[in-house]
Amino acid sequence: MLNLCVLTGNLGADPEMKYTNEGTPIANFNLAFRPGKDKTGWMRVTCFNRLAELAERHLHKGARVTAVGYLDQDKWESNGETKTAYKLIAHSVEFIKTNGRGFEEGKNHDETPF
Repeated sequence: MLNLCVLTGNLGADPEMKYTNEGTPIANFNLAFRPGKDKTGWMRVTCFNRLAELAERHLHKGARVTAVGYLDQDKWESNGETKTAYKLIAHSVEFIKTNGRGFEEGKNHDETPF
């Protein structure tokens, strides 16, 4: 089964950076996209390793990107209910418009998280 997701949109906030106990960098950001003419959808995007460092250093709220990766599902319990949310685990992020934060428009930055 193929699990490939490609989304183009704008960051809703600056990336959030954290590190695992082993020191692996992880960057998370929310990407706003248009699934329909009058709708805005949101997808959580997670980047690892060098791609996480690049995202944290060069992306910011409003930056336009294309993220390519696979969908992953989180599940948790809240007040006795099972909740779910999808996120995109990115292996590639194309920085389309970053307002002069160090990269040429359209340059692609790849990093495989696994």
